Amino acid sequence: MIRYFILLLIILIAVLACSYGLKNLGSNEEPGRFPAEAIHALNNEEDLDKLLEEIGNARIVLLGESTHGTSEFYTWRAALSKKLIQNKGFRIIAVEADWSDAYPVNLHIKGGGNLSAQNVLGNFDRWPQWMWKNEEIADLVDWLRTWNSQRPEEEKAGFYGVDVYGIWESLDNLYNSLKDTNLVEALQATAVIDCFEPYNFNEQQYARATLKGGNCEKELKKLLSLVQSLVTSQTENQETLNLLQNTLVAVNAEKYYRTAVRNSSASWNIRDRHMSLTINNLLDHYGPDSRIIVWEHNTHVGDDRATNMADAGMVNVGQLEREKHGEGDVYIVGFGTNSGKVLAASAWGTKVRTMNIPAGRKNSWEWLLHQQGPENKIIFMKPLRKIEYFKKPIGHRAIGVIYNPSAEDGNYVPSVLPERYDAFIFIDKTNPLTPLP
Repeated sequence: MIRYFILLLIILIAVLACSYGLKNLGSNEEPGRFPAEAIHALNNEEDLDKLLEEIGNARIVLLGESTHGTSEFYTWRAALSKKLIQNKGFRIIAVEADWSDAYPVNLHIKGGGNLSAQNVLGNFDRWPQWMWKNEEIADLVDWLRTWNSQRPEEEKAGFYGVDVYGIWESLDNLYNSLKDTNLVEALQATAVIDCFEPYNFNEQQYARATLKGGNCEKELKKLLSLVQSLVTSQTENQETLNLLQNTLVAVNAEKYYRTAVRNSSASWNIRDRHMSLTINNLLDHYGPDSRIIVWEHNTHVGDDRATNMADAGMVNVGQLEREKHGEGDVYIVGFGTNSGKVLAASAWGTKVRTMNIPAGRKNSWEWLLHQQGPENKIIFMKPLRKIEYFKKPIGHRAIGVIYNPSAEDGNYVPSVLPERYDAFIFIDKTNPLTPLP
């Protein structure tokens, strides 16, 4: 009887093994290996043409970065942005910077003043200055000014900030724009400024004070209503766009700081919803045929529904833009590296320095991409969406302005990369940004 049972067991195991073999027969994809059609070498700017072809007629191109201090991310995004402007009619670059800091750059590239790019970028004086006050951006600014100088006003490209940190700068700009011509609105802007004065114009001090009751939300809402009515009554132009956006920054920045001391996920959503709102306001301003390029961190542009961020109730620009415009009109390109050096700081507000990026953790996306030649490459995600191995969450590194290379584990976000991006630019070994003096 026992022999009979053992014989049946052996037969069952053999049948199962055979069944498994037949099921996988013809599948020559090794776990973690990329099909040839997904890989495209990236050695020079001509290699970007394949990516341009894949972008097709998308109206919104989101360009990420896995750090805020890597030179190659900036130079390759600049190269791709130039091609999109030259070959596909894109006229807007929007970056993860404050509106008030970036707007002088917009005026400069459209022919305003005689300052150098380096001098105009000096306006980026809020920490972390190196993100936009660097040689890589100065080169792009010079190129944009030259490009615009050869074109009529309606064909010129613009440069804008979409972030929400610069509350005081936006309030100052708003008051200065209103004081000589719009007394009622200017007086309300003054009332808002007076409301913040007891907190020494310190965002953290104001935010903590709101925990005990009282805030400036009411004054800001009244200001927004007045400015919206004023803008509606006037001809739409750069000045009215600037008025509205400075007001929206002040309103949403107050909400962001007040919420940040209560709930970090909720404050994240306020920030990304403001970024998305600004992107769409720019598209509306430039007209129905307008196209926009957005430079932000991967955590903002890569669809958060393909990460564990969604489990925490968070949204981001990638998700919001795909939902609003449809995936066919939005093309997302992530950027990453295996190792190298990066500009970052050890704590908020401290001095920036060059840090080493250790090699990607084993079985992370960075490690997998490092194993797959060539060194520098574009990964197209459509072929990967068909492979079961790539449908599971895998760690994907994100480095912010604050970085501790010895505590790498906390930097990996579980991500289904083929759903998070449409393409991914991988630079195997990277170098730090070159900050301006």
